[in-house]
Amino acid sequence: MSANSAASTAKISAALGSMEQGSVVSEVAERLLAHFTSGEIAPGTRLPAERTLAASLGVGRSAVREALAALEILGIVIVRPGSGTYLRDGVSELLPRTLSWGLMLGAPRTRELVELRSGLEVQAVQLASQRITDEALDRMQANLDTMEHNLEDLRAFVEADAAFHREIATSSGNQVLEELLQSIRSLLRIWVDRALTDEGHAAAALAEHTAIFRALQSRDEAAVTATMRSHMDTAAKRLLAGYDADRAETGE
Repeated sequence: MSANSAASTAKISAALGSMEQGSVVSEVAERLLAHFTSGEIAPGTRLPAERTLAASLGVGRSAVREALAALEILGIVIVRPGSGTYLRDGVSELLPRTLSWGLMLGAPRTRELVELRSGLEVQAVQLASQRITDEALDRMQANLDTMEHNLEDLRAFVEADAAFHREIATSSGNQVLEELLQSIRSLLRIWVDRALTDEGHAAAALAEHTAIFRALQSRDEAAVTATMRSHMDTAAKRLLAGYDADRAETGE
């Protein structure tokens, strides 16, 4: 690493400052986001190591690791295996307002995002019931098969779950709705990943997705509305339970 790069990395650590004890992952992400998009760091700058950031912020390395993972999903940073984590080029000036709103994820805002997502998912599946193609249904069946075969591999299960919902959003034929849902899912990704904590949760989620799929196959708008609303109700409970558990662990 060059002397200039090393100096930039040290400057980032010094500028962040420590956080109060009990801060959650979302607050670490917010602090990092605010600093990364402040204009004080050049695009392409290599970020300090996780342990250095953790020491600067006064939090555990796991909190920094999860916060950086969220920022990577949102396109703020890029991880290069064997090299490090870097600030992406071309981070929009509008990102601080737009993304920090979601990344703050305080209790009221988390619940509002979950509520908004639920309404949009229902709207998407209603439109999809009128517009979905046989090819899209085939891909959704493949997603269900992957979920069924990975009830114990929760990471693979969650990826297939997300792909299932993306097919519905795409099949809605409404690009604005599709992009809104993708943005909300990205902002909630940390909590979505934690919502399924065991094989029992995964099996329940699989049954819910299968019911939605059957309703879509029949192109029955009333049935897809009912099944998606039921799924969103239980998914929201699982997601918020994971969020509340994290807050309890950190003493908030």
